[in-house]
Amino acid sequence: MTQAKGRIVGRENWKIIRDGIAAEIAEGQLMPGTQLPTETELCVRFEAGRHSVRRAMQALAIEGKLRVVQGRGTFVESAPMIRYAIGRRTRFRQNLLDQGLTPSGEHLMAETLPAPDRVAKTMGLAQGALVHRLLRRGLADGVAVNLGLSWHCADLFPDLIAQRQSGLSVTEVYSAQGISDYFRKRTEIFARRPEQEEAKLLMQHPDQPVLVVTKTDVTPDGRVIGHSEAVWSADRVRFTIDTLDEGASDV
Repeated sequence: MTQAKGRIVGRENWKIIRDGIAAEIAEGQLMPGTQLPTETELCVRFEAGRHSVRRAMQALAIEGKLRVVQGRGTFVESAPMIRYAIGRRTRFRQNLLDQGLTPSGEHLMAETLPAPDRVAKTMGLAQGALVHRLLRRGLADGVAVNLGLSWHCADLFPDLIAQRQSGLSVTEVYSAQGISDYFRKRTEIFARRPEQEEAKLLMQHPDQPVLVVTKTDVTPDGRVIGHSEAVWSADRVRFTIDTLDEGASDV
């Protein structure tokens, strides 16, 4: 990193530090994965106090440019930016493969329970009907990009939990039940602050926003077969809506 010239003065010290480091990231002087100097070293470099350095680091972390790893230090964020196409047929795996990224997932939780009222209503199930509830973490090139919470009717997909844990995708589970094609009935996207555990699992700053994407899967004849809510790290994805989608593109 280049050496600062002269002492930083004024009430906006932290902004000068933030902008200086942001510029070095943008210009490629600080590459993804690079560890920043210690707080003490940054204070010396910028001739600024610890408060200014900490505020600048926090601002850059909220912007998604830096990642703080407890006990290790501060690093330039290396998460890939995903351009995620949402259409009638949207598949997580295919979206990433189309961009040269390696998709993978981690099972975090699986249980069978009575459907919550809002889920039962969305899926057209009777009150108290059993559903499988799964929580997975989606990764792109090994970096966490989303948390997916899904619900499926236990009567329709009795072996879904075991199938998903064995590595089958949702599309493959549907196919095993004779469902060869399905569509998104509706997609809703909104932003919010992450819950503490969500930020931890996504390895992002707790003040950095997330994008929540809810969707319902239906068969060509309109039968609801699944519902899910995915929490995406907002700085790692850019959504596009394909209104004339006819191909394959699984939040």
